[in-house]
Amino acid sequence: MFGLGVPELILILVIGLVIFGPGKLPGVGKALGQSIKEFKEANKEDEPKQLASADADKK
Repeated sequence: MFGLGVPELILILVIGLVIFGPGKLPGVGKALGQSIKEFKEANKEDEPKQLASADADKK
């Protein structure tokens, strides 16, 4: 996963705690997770359109 090991993930968590504080950190994580989920869903919806246009370009 992007070459991140345990020490790097712990460092990122500590920096997040310092910047956002322990109260807002769960909200930030939730928002980030929802953003990733929406991106994946949008990417899946767009994929058939890209395949259809690629097939039309081949003809």
